[in-house]
Amino acid sequence: MTFDVAHELDRIIASDHHDPFSVLGLHPLEHDPTSAIIRTFLPLAKSVKLVYGDQKRDMYKMREEGLFEAVIPDYTVPFTYSFEVVCWDDQIRSFVDPYSFLPQLTDYDIHLYSSGTHYEIYTKLGSHQMEIDGVQGTIFRVWAPSARRVSVIGDFNYWDGRVHQMRVIGSSGIWELFIPGISQGEIYKYEIRTSQHNITEKADPFQFHSEIRPKTASVVWGLDGYEWNDSAWLKKRKKSNIYEQPCSIYEVHMGSWQRDPSDPSRFLSFRELAGTLIPYVKKMGFTHIELMPIMEHPFDESWGYQTTGYYAVTSRFGTPQDFMYFIDCCHQNDIGVILDWVPSHFPSDGHSLSKFDGTSLYEHEDPRQGSHPEWKTLIFNYSRKEIANFLLANALFWLDVFHIDGIRVDAVASMLYLDYGRKDDNWIPNRYGGKENLEAIEFIKHMNAIVYERFPDVAIMAEESTSFYGVSKPTDAGGLGFGFKWNMGWMNDMLDYFSRDPLYRKFHHNNLTFSLLYAFSENFVLPLSHDEVVHGKKSLLAKMPGDIWQQFANLRLLLFFLWTHPGKKLLFMGGEFGQISEWYCKVSLDWHLAGENTLHQKLQTFVEHLNAVYKENPALWEVDFSFNGFKWLDCKDVDNSIVAFARIAKDPSDHVICLLNMTPQIQHNYKLGVLEKRTYKEIFTTDDSNFGGSNVHNAELKEAYDEQYSEAPYHVTVSVPPLGGIILKPV
Repeated sequence: MTFDVAHELDRIIASDHHDPFSVLGLHPLEHDPTSAIIRTFLPLAKSVKLVYGDQKRDMYKMREEGLFEAVIPDYTVPFTYSFEVVCWDDQIRSFVDPYSFLPQLTDYDIHLYSSGTHYEIYTKLGSHQMEIDGVQGTIFRVWAPSARRVSVIGDFNYWDGRVHQMRVIGSSGIWELFIPGISQGEIYKYEIRTSQHNITEKADPFQFHSEIRPKTASVVWGLDGYEWNDSAWLKKRKKSNIYEQPCSIYEVHMGSWQRDPSDPSRFLSFRELAGTLIPYVKKMGFTHIELMPIMEHPFDESWGYQTTGYYAVTSRFGTPQDFMYFIDCCHQNDIGVILDWVPSHFPSDGHSLSKFDGTSLYEHEDPRQGSHPEWKTLIFNYSRKEIANFLLANALFWLDVFHIDGIRVDAVASMLYLDYGRKDDNWIPNRYGGKENLEAIEFIKHMNAIVYERFPDVAIMAEESTSFYGVSKPTDAGGLGFGFKWNMGWMNDMLDYFSRDPLYRKFHHNNLTFSLLYAFSENFVLPLSHDEVVHGKKSLLAKMPGDIWQQFANLRLLLFFLWTHPGKKLLFMGGEFGQISEWYCKVSLDWHLAGENTLHQKLQTFVEHLNAVYKENPALWEVDFSFNGFKWLDCKDVDNSIVAFARIAKDPSDHVICLLNMTPQIQHNYKLGVLEKRTYKEIFTTDDSNFGGSNVHNAELKEAYDEQYSEAPYHVTVSVPPLGGIILKPV
């Protein structure tokens, strides 16, 4: 077939070409291979000069739309050249021809991506500053397999999609263009002509940085240049086993933990928060910070859970390097960082992933599969290997590039079930007629397997609210392969129980004890998270019954049970000082409360001491996921609403005795079962006056009686504080 140059040039002018390199750039003449023709399409140029060696030649404007060409006789290979352009606004610009460079993406990269196993695809797709043949610039790559044409647009070409049309590489669906002279900080998007000839502008799915909302353009940005100082932390992390270590997590929304006091509308930056949040968390004794999503998102009220930039740290708080600094500071202060991550759904914002190339590329075509009716978001099509690869590589990206210590995967239940959140028959069964999303399950297993293969010392946590089997069991044992699962059942039971008047709690005693029937079926994290203090649910303090003293006593008792119950701990910000109002993402926490009522400050002191006692006693964390680490001492004192249990370390002689009184009634000479005939000492009480309590103490040592009581072989007698908990430890 004869190559019709005129027809191909018409396609260039119409911005409807999949390979502009076939006619633009340098091409040897068929009738005279020693000569070459150079073409460029610059629709905003008045005139163009070709510059090579020490020569400048005017290029002939062969088409009024902006096609210029020049013939070079007796050219030699390699032939380097550039253009000097007088633009429509009389500015003179000089640049190397983007269409003079060979494709840079390898066949191996394409093979891995198409098979869904290019785990560093973020080093290839997106925008990357680089040098080719001595020329500095940025290479752009994007996957848009159904597009007719893709262009890079930005200030550098007046946002004109005709100027920098990309080429598609073979049948990969990946479009590529190296643009000389583009450096860090340039904003850009992709202009896509769909198969229906519609024009759409999209942000880069692999962008590392973006404009701050409401603007939506991507920003060319490198991830190098930061000098890490956390090698000691990473070495320590490799040697430790988080399952047998203390783990108390402080959940934070970075946009509302604290704002600029002089300008409450201004977010504090990552670097500012490093100077305020990190010292606070360290003082309070938490071992980890869990950050609600810090990936780019357009809508503040989504709290980050409607992500548009999966590879971009949100520009609200600074640059990627600023975030690296924050994480580095955490590690230098012995604080781990866990990121919330949302591979379950994404928003339908026009600049983002939805209908990316004019088709349902990232989502399913059928809304019964591809949309979430409750959240009004779109669901990833995990059956497409490239989409699964996009997400797999993203999980690894945060762990690798940003030294993250763990990922908490949001809304796992919505991934597991095809009928999740859907009414009646508004869903499509899987190929076996069931409701399990088999492709999502396979993606989850693949993700967990590859993450733990490459980063065996991190923690992957699932927010999963159903009884799906084996969420935190290894994939080779039939599980999903997560390291941990949030215990939503415990959270619901506790909040239901503690919201009740103590007078009626004895009728709901089962709420206290039920979780121990399944506590060791998974590796549980016990969460009191942001979801429990928003949208009419009240703050933790406001959920508690009684007068103000009883509310604080109840909250101390709830937190005491959280810290002494088997499983790792998570508390949302504000709960540690008794935030009164519900959490709202647009304002700072009410830090002023500590100065208005000492009970708030004393609750902070309580949590600080509770964390200290927790970390000092291996019995409270060393055996969190086995019956060997827990024993009921008395779970049947229904009338008094009292429970007692032992927490046991690997060495059974290292244990603590915990008692919780769920009523305001003080008990004296109360029999409390213990494990050994030894002397016991009270090491902690929630009723200490320093914590806002009534100071009912067991100051004297307790000698165990050689007499069985309830489930224990021995017992001591103690004073039981009102709405309080105590911990005894053998001397």
